[in-house]
Amino acid sequence: MYDIIGDIHGHASRLEALLRHMGYQQDSEGWSHPERQAIFVGDFVDRGPEQVETYRLVRSMIDRGAALAVMGNHEFNAVAFKTPHPEQPGERMRPHTDKNRDQHSAFLDQVGEDSALHDEIIAWCKTLPLYLDLEGLRVVHACWHDESLQALRPLLDHRQCLIDDAWVNAARKGTEAYNAVETLLKGLEIPLPDGESFLDKEQNERHHIRTRWWEQGGGTYRSLAMMDDAARATLSDELVPGDALPGYSDDKPVFVGHYWLRGTPNPMSDRVACVDYTVTQPAPEGKLVAYRWGAGSTVDNSGFVWV
Repeated sequence: MYDIIGDIHGHASRLEALLRHMGYQQDSEGWSHPERQAIFVGDFVDRGPEQVETYRLVRSMIDRGAALAVMGNHEFNAVAFKTPHPEQPGERMRPHTDKNRDQHSAFLDQVGEDSALHDEIIAWCKTLPLYLDLEGLRVVHACWHDESLQALRPLLDHRQCLIDDAWVNAARKGTEAYNAVETLLKGLEIPLPDGESFLDKEQNERHHIRTRWWEQGGGTYRSLAMMDDAARATLSDELVPGDALPGYSDDKPVFVGHYWLRGTPNPMSDRVACVDYTVTQPAPEGKLVAYRWGAGSTVDNSGFVWV
């Protein structure tokens, strides 16, 4: 019996409220449930005001066997931001540009850049698996993609964690490993038709769209894009090539985070559920969401709980 918990982004108090709501109890060793186990979908750091507290709470649950977790793109970025570039002395695998530093600034401020605590948290992030394939369900931060999983298997240990020697390759843009990690942790992207583009929320011109990768049937670039409605309206109604999306119809349900959804939690399909409902926004719009999974191969509305 698992409770799959969405992106926390440094909101430890809301996580405690959700755990309490689901019957978890706190003792001197942290939080646990007498009959259930939590699974966190990643994105513990960046943005929120209680990132150190979130790390300590989640880690204590994992250490005592009360929880499992996978890596989010924010943990991957945090490791790459700290990893020295082997060919460029003084540089890191995630460049310290103003944009990257701004995205990471709340985390760095709270842990103290290059402090012992910073090193400790980065070392812990490297122990997080990229995915979980359990007996009855699967968990990955953004996208279950067989081709990317196959590409990464030689770089993973028995826990599905990147081995130490693989980090530089996985963080180097343009490599097969980098593209595979990007797909698992950020979602499947496909190119727009030649000559077409759109502006993202930061007014950057984009030529690829993040897709509804689980869809089985065809669709247009507009209907299959994961983005806000204003940007979606600018996309082509041209049909996406039939082999562009893998779809998902396996018996095991897949649980993801990452997508900053809004409104009342609902499954993405009868096999795929997202538990990221924008916790960084004030309530009631922003929610910390969990899905209470018991057994079975489908997901439905009744499994969602939130605070």
